[in-house]
Amino acid sequence: MAKLQEGVKAPEFKLPSSEGKEISLKSFKGKKRVVLYFYPKDNTPGCTVQACGFRDKIKPIEKLDAVILGVSPDDLEKHEKFINKFDLPFTLLSDEEKGMLKDYGVWVKKNMYGKEYMGVARTTFIIGKDGKIEKIYEKVKPEGHNEEVIDFLKNN
Repeated sequence: MAKLQEGVKAPEFKLPSSEGKEISLKSFKGKKRVVLYFYPKDNTPGCTVQACGFRDKIKPIEKLDAVILGVSPDDLEKHEKFINKFDLPFTLLSDEEKGMLKDYGVWVKKNMYGKEYMGVARTTFIIGKDGKIEKIYEKVKPEGHNEEVIDFLKNN
């Protein structure tokens, strides 16, 4: 699949969520902007920093008419533990089949200590009320990413 670009329609998805129901992009169309962030794994250092950053700024993000959705290949049980451990006030989606990860181009070949493996590229998409991608953040650094997102939401 071709790499997604800003300004194009975001791929539709339907995944099981930490709320106990399936969530789709359609359910937000016309209502709120969606801050869709992809991360590798629950309860790991970088992913925890990123999730807690969004947790700590949830009020300003919601005031800017946006909703946070986190996506990883972890199952719902792992998501539940992650949410409870860090008191996360937003929805996590489980993509164990990796279909959405592939549709968004974030399931990629990675390299650690000379060993290649497939994993999630830490990426955030901001999707407008019209379903189009407004902003893509690639190779996200977990520290301070919440502020980058808020700045974009405020100024666009």
